[in-house]
Amino acid sequence: MNDVLTKQLARMNLYALISRIMMKEVDKEFLKTFEKDEMMLSFFPNYQQWEKPKELSREKLMEQFLHVDFTNLFVLHLIPYESFYRRDDQMLETGGANPVVQLYNEYDFRVDLEKARSVSPDHIGIELEFMYMLASSEYKALENEDYDAACQIAKIERDFLRDHLLEWAPMFLQNIKAEAATPFYFDAASLTLEFILSDYEYLNDLITDEGCRYTS
Repeated sequence: MNDVLTKQLARMNLYALISRIMMKEVDKEFLKTFEKDEMMLSFFPNYQQWEKPKELSREKLMEQFLHVDFTNLFVLHLIPYESFYRRDDQMLETGGANPVVQLYNEYDFRVDLEKARSVSPDHIGIELEFMYMLASSEYKALENEDYDAACQIAKIERDFLRDHLLEWAPMFLQNIKAEAATPFYFDAASLTLEFILSDYEYLNDLITDEGCRYTS
């Protein structure tokens, strides 16, 4: 079970990382932590080879490169919202009728749009944060040896990936990779894409027609 908890903790940490990056601009505290964490850096191979972080202070790096790139990618040029990709009219569904809002409410997940710098609850950063919340709940259930609850939460995670994130996020993330002006956001998009695809495979293997591996 230690291996299962270690795997679950890694999933939680990755969802925390990518949801934070996709939600809003990085700040000095984030960069400081990021640059000192070898495990985190290992997911950003192009960033590690980028000369700018070695040449500039964190403030200058953010001001001249990272914040500019975030604004271009998430505000000006690309649309980080599920409804834009999935509605025929490409309009954002900002109200309570948005399908993800019903899910959020069902599982007591509250969205602060102002804090998230978002106009709609189906922003990629918020959807990834929802996955982080679910993964955290699954971890607590496993810690408490409540395997039935862990199985139920894992199924919710798998279904949310299948029915929501994987229906549109791969296209958005590929667009980020094509448009990114910094290695940081190129690597972040690559990591997010690879992780949500592999995590879906992991959850699909965990939750099968025959049952759940936690309880079998």
